[in-house]
Amino acid sequence: MFHNNHHGDGKLALWCAAETGAQQALVAANPECYFVPAYVGHRGWVGVRLDRSLAWTEVAEILTDAYRAVAPAKLLAQLEG
Repeated sequence: MFHNNHHGDGKLALWCAAETGAQQALVAANPECYFVPAYVGHRGWVGVRLDRSLAWTEVAEILTDAYRAVAPAKLLAQLEG
């Protein structure tokens, strides 16, 4: 999900599904760029700040992992193939 100043939080960010443990690891390693988003954070999703200096390759990797976390098996097979 894309959010621009969601409820006045001042963040330009993506909210991404994440594998178990990824949210905690990312937020702990770089709280300036990653956060626990409202509504879906309790499900392990991670917030990714786009208004910080993350490399686009890192953002792309997080988006790919997010897709893998929620995509049906048939679409995952197409991604891997």
